[in-house]
Amino acid sequence: MLAGLQNVTFEFGARAIIEEATWHIHPNERIGLIGYNGTGKSTILKLLVGEYSPSKGEVIRSRSTSIGYLHQDLLSFDTNDSILQVALGAFEKVLQLEKEVEELGKQLEQNHEDENLLHLYSDKLHEIETLGGYNMHHRTEEILQGLGFSNSDLQRPYKEFSGGWRMRVLLAKMILQQPDLLLLDEPTNHLDLPSIEWLEKYLQHYQGSVVIVSHDRWFLDRMVTKIVEVFQQDLHIYGGNYSFYEKEKELRMEMQQKAYENQQDFIRQQERFIERFRAKASKAAAAQSAVKRLEKLDVIEAPTSDRPSIRINFSVDKQPGKVLCELKHLSKHFGPIQIVKNAQAEIERGDKIALIGANGKGKSTLLRIIAGTESFDGERKWGHNVDESFYAQHQLESLDLNHTLIDELKTCGSQKTDQELRTLLGCFLFSGDDADKKIRVLSGGEKARIALAKTIISKANFLLLDEPTNHLDMHSVGLLIEALNKYEGSIILVSHDRYFVSKTANKIWEIIDGEIKEFKGTYTEYLEWKERMAAKKEPVADSKESLANTPKKEITVEKKAEIKQTPAPVNDSKTVINKEVKKELNRQQKILQQLEEKINTITTEKNKLEQLLSDPATYSDKVKFQQTETAYQNHSKQLNQLNSEYEQVFEKVMELETKVME
Repeated sequence: MLAGLQNVTFEFGARAIIEEATWHIHPNERIGLIGYNGTGKSTILKLLVGEYSPSKGEVIRSRSTSIGYLHQDLLSFDTNDSILQVALGAFEKVLQLEKEVEELGKQLEQNHEDENLLHLYSDKLHEIETLGGYNMHHRTEEILQGLGFSNSDLQRPYKEFSGGWRMRVLLAKMILQQPDLLLLDEPTNHLDLPSIEWLEKYLQHYQGSVVIVSHDRWFLDRMVTKIVEVFQQDLHIYGGNYSFYEKEKELRMEMQQKAYENQQDFIRQQERFIERFRAKASKAAAAQSAVKRLEKLDVIEAPTSDRPSIRINFSVDKQPGKVLCELKHLSKHFGPIQIVKNAQAEIERGDKIALIGANGKGKSTLLRIIAGTESFDGERKWGHNVDESFYAQHQLESLDLNHTLIDELKTCGSQKTDQELRTLLGCFLFSGDDADKKIRVLSGGEKARIALAKTIISKANFLLLDEPTNHLDMHSVGLLIEALNKYEGSIILVSHDRYFVSKTANKIWEIIDGEIKEFKGTYTEYLEWKERMAAKKEPVADSKESLANTPKKEITVEKKAEIKQTPAPVNDSKTVINKEVKKELNRQQKILQQLEEKINTITTEKNKLEQLLSDPATYSDKVKFQQTETAYQNHSKQLNQLNSEYEQVFEKVMELETKVME
């Protein structure tokens, strides 16, 4: 065992974080430490490293165990050294040995026949080799580049970088130290998608144990093999990833509910027996025995959630036109850095677009251009009846510091009652008296959540969201996903939370070589497409036609119909085959569109039937109930069949698009 807690109780004043909790961390484990915001996840990590001491119990740490702890407080560190020098600080022992070798070399120049000096010099060189000193520069550069730094960044002073980039440097240093136990508190918060993917691959082969606190469900699913949940002042352990935990917890809650109900039945039975026979002399002894049985009983608590499953509901005031925003010949640069050049794009009614890619590619800049808050060259054409609402970090400045949380939400004109607004605040991690706090006393993260809540209730038909999940826990992210899926308007969002993107987006945009490339489909389908392209050895990131193979191609062709291009010379037989393939592709795409429309129609009808079945009035009319239930079953079967057909046609479209480009 590397480290752990044994019957540990820890309290902040009168509030218990954990009580009598036990948790052992063994070699080569991958553990996700989860729980609602405020349950004490970071506190438990601080207990493990000795920053806090338990009220009761024992924190176990092996003397030989080295622990690395990445947390937000490290941002207080500052230096004029380059980021390469800071990361090389992981090799403190090697750097000391190099100084000693240099000193010994000087002594040997004056006394080269001293055998003791020669042996010592040789031993020091061997120790440097054993510690990996000869390739430490290469390894350090490799890890910094994996976390998103360019070669030109490596010699820049650490103090020039923002907080997010500083955390990357400190993460690199910690990884290079290779501790036996790595404790990572929100490691993905400051990373973009390519860096998160790199970190996943690296940690999967890491030799030590890793404990991760993260709100990134996708990251946890791919990284961990055990979940430890902080719940009701105890640590609950699940042997699997986050998806396994969700299913297993639901099963455990069901079992606990049944055990609770059975015990309550037993208690009521015993109490009735005691009440009935306590006064009878012949049964007094039996009644007394029943009393003692109840006193000795280990009471099973009713399973409860610390957070209620509240629903976030949108309302849209007006229906926009078919096209919400059209970008033509769009160009934007910051000095020598070109973000987009002569780019074209279109946002249609019903689009839920995720704008993805590495940091620095211009995702937030493009979002600001669409919102009309960033200057650019080209044309941005706004659609009919578009009512937008933009959420980004700079929106925090528009909050009235003298307002309470409730007062601030009322400025949106949503016409919701105080109770409805308090319920909404609960979804964004504000409870009880928090609603009456002044905006001025809130932290940056809390202000961000209020700004997001204002965006949600604005009745806009077009939402622009820049990193909306940054300050939410997984429960709140789940509620937001559910709300956005029910939202009848259009969305364009920037997020590094892949689970959030995979559950909300029906289109993917990526800025590649100054162009906006579009993929029609979910994030999961986009990843599958990229894998197929990679398998065919077609470069995805560098090819200007990488995303032209997707359904976006048909739209691009339609929009640029007036632009005549001179085709490259090809032989006639290949041209004929290509025309046939394109003809079949168009036919399959039409079928795909028809299936989408049918699925949407059937889904809407099915949802209406679900509402009827949830209405008690339906059950009072036997004929109406039977008709409704039969209709619901028929719609479910039809929907399953349509989804199956849709998947088959989608695969055909993907194959045909690949052939078109060959």
